[in-house]
Amino acid sequence: MKKAKLSDIVGIINKIAPIALAEPWDNPGLQVGDPTADVERIMVALDPTPAVIDAALAASCQLLVTHHPLIFKPLKAISRGTSSGSLLYKAIRGGLSVVSLHTNYDIVDGGLNDLLADRIGLVNGKPLKVAATAELVKLVVFVPKAQLEQLRSALMPFCVNQGNYRDCTFVNGGVGTFTPLAGAEPFIGTVGDLTLVEEERLELLVPGELVSRAIKVVRAVHPYEEPAYDIYPLRNEGEKRGLGRIGRLAEPLPLAEYAAFVGKSLAAPLLRYVGNPAAVISKVALCSGGGASLLRDAVRAGADLLVTGDVKYHEARDAEDAGVALIDAGHFSTEIIMVNAMKVRLEQELARAGFTDCPVEGCSVECDPFRM
Repeated sequence: MKKAKLSDIVGIINKIAPIALAEPWDNPGLQVGDPTADVERIMVALDPTPAVIDAALAASCQLLVTHHPLIFKPLKAISRGTSSGSLLYKAIRGGLSVVSLHTNYDIVDGGLNDLLADRIGLVNGKPLKVAATAELVKLVVFVPKAQLEQLRSALMPFCVNQGNYRDCTFVNGGVGTFTPLAGAEPFIGTVGDLTLVEEERLELLVPGELVSRAIKVVRAVHPYEEPAYDIYPLRNEGEKRGLGRIGRLAEPLPLAEYAAFVGKSLAAPLLRYVGNPAAVISKVALCSGGGASLLRDAVRAGADLLVTGDVKYHEARDAEDAGVALIDAGHFSTEIIMVNAMKVRLEQELARAGFTDCPVEGCSVECDPFRM
């Protein structure tokens, strides 16, 4: 049975939420730990608080995965006399590694903002503030006709959708030539002889960050010792990525009724809203955590409402002036939903990678620091 190393799990987490997506000011990724260390049990939490670290150590976890980073600003010292130093000291002494995925998980497709959008009933959600556009490449692989469908099926998880169409590829036939040299073990042909093979040219679009993984699949599935493939950089625009989401409700609702639904859906102990309770809400913008800074983006996108947390008094006045409703469901309530979602996703990815004996649990000791 394969044992997971910390480096294996960091790689899996970077696949779930590529660190390159993070905002420049952020500090996600490996915070504490030895990449070569074995990991036998994982805990997922929103915050790396003293209670959470104690819970992870008590549960004999070797890794704590959090949304908010343990180390956010550069440290001048690790001292038990400071709150951050005390936490680091305790984690290191207990053999507990810490990995965080913050704005990269907010931004990535299927990440925290998409979880929030789904939880509060948005459909057709798109990034509210576009920060980047995914790079696309065209992957071309030449394969014998008999093995075409096997290779195409193996590459489908990497194939970019074209609007509402998936599995989009192009195939064209031709003749490939090669002469196997001494030491080769050709699937077709004989060492020293020129070989002509009827081959198919398989083309598909692949996200740039996934192309290396796609090539590994090609090498694993292709019958040739040395598969022939080309990678073409493109100017085509890929998936737009950014903070927040904007979408629509399946059915418009009065603000007061929708606010009640959001509060119940997020189990928010206190929910504040700005706007006419009877105003009809159809187009909704959101940002998990503290996203009132995206108010202007919500206005430009034509939103009727912005759902977020940590709203200040003057930001509420700005929303009134802009004619946009505002729901403050709290930082904690809009983000704690990541714990169970990340637990499930990690379990799936670990099983897919062959690490079947590495249980993942959600932290059960967290609560909103505010008392209502």
